[in-house]
Amino acid sequence: MLSPSTVRCYRWEFELHAVCRLISTSMFVFVLLFLLQPAEGANTTFSCSDDQGNAVDWFYLYKLPRPHEQPPEEGLKYLLLEEQSEGWTEGRGLVGDGTGALGRSLGPLYEDGELGYILYNDQPPEQRRVNDANRSGGHTKGVVLFDSRQGFWLVHSTPHFPPPKTEGKFSYPSSGINNGQNFICVTYPLERFDTIGEQLKINQPHIYDCDIPKSLTSSVPSMAELCKHRHGQKNSSITDGSFSSPNRSVSLLSLAGTEFISFAKGASFENDLYHAWVAPTLQTDLLVQFWRRSTGVLPSDCSSKWKVLDMHLLSPGGQITFKATEDHSKWAASAGGGGLRGGAWVCVGDINRNEAEEKRGGGTVCRQDVAVWKAYRAAALQCESCSGEVEECESARLYH
Repeated sequence: MLSPSTVRCYRWEFELHAVCRLISTSMFVFVLLFLLQPAEGANTTFSCSDDQGNAVDWFYLYKLPRPHEQPPEEGLKYLLLEEQSEGWTEGRGLVGDGTGALGRSLGPLYEDGELGYILYNDQPPEQRRVNDANRSGGHTKGVVLFDSRQGFWLVHSTPHFPPPKTEGKFSYPSSGINNGQNFICVTYPLERFDTIGEQLKINQPHIYDCDIPKSLTSSVPSMAELCKHRHGQKNSSITDGSFSSPNRSVSLLSLAGTEFISFAKGASFENDLYHAWVAPTLQTDLLVQFWRRSTGVLPSDCSSKWKVLDMHLLSPGGQITFKATEDHSKWAASAGGGGLRGGAWVCVGDINRNEAEEKRGGGTVCRQDVAVWKAYRAAALQCESCSGEVEECESARLYH
């Protein structure tokens, strides 16, 4: 028979072994989780990223113009607007840095991996002439990037951007420095990208680089068709009528469930995107910023119930003040917070208000959000009234 002291010894030894096993199991789990963690700043899936490398549902980015007689670096500063922020915040570095929101978002494009992507721009990287208003096809600029789970759609206004995948790394073009530029990046689940592809067909984009792996083709047939058409044609702009329809708007829910509305028009629409369609659809007066240094610019229009006014002077975030002629961005904001649908709309796209682009494809992505609207609306200081006078935007809107 065992003595009490011997029993206590065995019990202590048994409990010690149990503790050791528990520690070993916990350590194994900890090591396993550690090994499965991505490196700092890396994305496990494709999504929009902020300046810190965190995956975000969406962001708006305003690349500021280069002030006169200032060094080029001054034309690479940017403002960022993202979820939880109450307004524009200064970018951590320069827009061309790989550690900024744009660089972190687009960085995975230049790495190895199973991904689908389409890069389109009516002024592609290989075409260095900026003034190219006579190009056939849509006046569209953007990036679509996704894997088997999710990805993002980046709509922007910058010529010659981004570089093709073969370049091997992210960069920002010198041609995008002097003027202001705008970007909207939204993260979507995989099932949204076939609808996005259908919208792009209507836009008739100039696709200069793309690849849709066979493993993703069945999930995004419209994207595969776009890319196949690009590879099969000497001119990669989609101008075949079988690919386009006059116009279509669709609701797109982001990965986190935020609603965005995509407006896409083709050449056969033959009218101004903003006055003939977006303003009456959203049922709000619109203030529109677009590239003014082109021929056939459309003046402000008050001919219908919903006015569309051209911006003249801007100051996003109150950082610097500049004329619309120094801003290559294409964006619009509700003039006021009212309207039958509530107002507070912001739209960021890739097409201007001029006669030539009435007959070209292009579009905009709109969202109703008070914080985003306040940030953009406050940037519009002066507008052109329908009498042709330049005055404060609110005063210009009250003209009848």
